[in-house]
Amino acid sequence: MSHAPHSTRIERRLGDWARARLPYGLAEITMFVLKQGWACLFGGLLLAAILISRAVWQPDWPLHRYDALFLFAIATQALFLWARLETWEEARVILLFHLTGTAMEWFKVGAGSWSYPEPAVLKLLGVPLFSGFMYASVGSYMARVIRIFDMRFAPYPPFWLTVLFASAIYVNFFAHHFVPDIRLGLFAASLLLFARTRVWFRISDRDWWMPLPLAAFLSSLALWVAENIGTATGTWLYSGQIPGQWVSFGKLGAWYLLLYVAFVTVTLVSRAALRPAHAISAPAEPRPPAPESRR
Repeated sequence: MSHAPHSTRIERRLGDWARARLPYGLAEITMFVLKQGWACLFGGLLLAAILISRAVWQPDWPLHRYDALFLFAIATQALFLWARLETWEEARVILLFHLTGTAMEWFKVGAGSWSYPEPAVLKLLGVPLFSGFMYASVGSYMARVIRIFDMRFAPYPPFWLTVLFASAIYVNFFAHHFVPDIRLGLFAASLLLFARTRVWFRISDRDWWMPLPLAAFLSSLALWVAENIGTATGTWLYSGQIPGQWVSFGKLGAWYLLLYVAFVTVTLVSRAALRPAHAISAPAEPRPPAPESRR
């Protein structure tokens, strides 16, 4: 995957700053947090816009808040591409996840799972158009974090199985309204497929690893917190949710599964995530050879 020159220089400056001022272990932790924040920059800016707009928006303003959020998201995406904070390859991932997320939004809002209570001109089938960018922010994070941390995934399951698994997750988000929910089976399948898969990532000068299911769970926890921000600001509300009530922990499972859809979407658009161009050895434990993606 090609690197974005401007963002790479910023990442390098952050690393130099941390290593010059902090002991090695603390510098690695600091850089991990900073790089994670850099990877989710699009989502963070969108959350900030949701919070700020909720605090300042007035009902008599000529522009609806949802429409302003859509324009903000469009402008932010354009800025990222212009400033080369995202590559065009990453933009394709984001667009694909945006489209699949919007389709799910139309269905779920129509089924009464959640709603968007505020008015908007740019609203279709009860769904404001900015909502697709919330899914796009997940795709943006997934694509950027793989590049920023130079991630590798090994041993990786047969590629066709991962596509089948992600498709089953996506279909189940729709189908469980009509047929029995197979979510528990999908949780089990995620462990069967990916329990041995390590996410290898580089913070500065050595490689670290984490089991892929654990990485997915930790990411879903962060998304659950973000979702609570969305409902706390009244930007969207779940059916039966009392104002001020936390989003149920059951939504963690939904996000855990959706992250696999996002991850497989990345691999569909760019197989470089599975077959990087180079290998780097970690001092403590050698990095595994580049996995062969099997169709």
